[in-house]
Amino acid sequence: MLSYQHIYHAGNLADVQKHALLAVMLEYMGQKPKPMSYLETHAARGVYQLDDAAAVKTGEAEAGIAKVAQWFASDHPYKRALTAVQERHGDVAYPGSPAIAQALLRAQDSMQLCELHPQEATALRQAMRGSGAKVHQKDGFEAVMGICPPTPRRGVLLIDPSYEIKDDYKTLPGWIANVHRKWNVGVIALWYPILRDGTHKQMVQALEAKGFPKVLRHEVEFPPAKEGHRMIGSGMFIINAPYGLQAEAQDLTKRFASL
Repeated sequence: MLSYQHIYHAGNLADVQKHALLAVMLEYMGQKPKPMSYLETHAARGVYQLDDAAAVKTGEAEAGIAKVAQWFASDHPYKRALTAVQERHGDVAYPGSPAIAQALLRAQDSMQLCELHPQEATALRQAMRGSGAKVHQKDGFEAVMGICPPTPRRGVLLIDPSYEIKDDYKTLPGWIANVHRKWNVGVIALWYPILRDGTHKQMVQALEAKGFPKVLRHEVEFPPAKEGHRMIGSGMFIINAPYGLQAEAQDLTKRFASL
């Protein structure tokens, strides 16, 4: 969907959940010497400036990372990625998932990022300069299906659509099943919003019915950033979840419950 701009939502509480789990996954997988692949279906621009008028307008970052950054110790991989991005892009910079990966991946790892929006793809290429990342200005679902299984086969796929195309809720379970059939060793991580009307529930039920291995389903609830906002929580459905991720998820659950 070419109308969606994540700058309005960058650094919100949904990003905190998603990026904290992603950082822990990449950190754990990087402990083994074997190289890995990192793929994204909807990468957006990679780095955001939280003093941008669009970010300030919604107040989501103020109610998100600005409020809860102290949850994460300096040696937490999410906090290390935040620090690395701010050192490179300025004190009000916030990393999208490509920049989280850039901060945590190693020289032997590969990164392939999909972004259909022309301006976002251009900004992504600029943000990822020097990382070795390959940026595909294509539909992410189509591109990833052509890439899988990637080389190296060991790796992570992050699926993070805007859900402005409502059919995504219906089509994602089947699409993910097809990706898993092609790449059964990959860690496949789907993010989804939790809205007041419970739109996500049928999709998650369909995913659970597929019988994927080593599934971690993690959901958190939080107050809407502003009165009238539809999103009241955030979820991750992770196939082949790495060891130790459950502990991080449990810790996040406790922290979100304190809001």
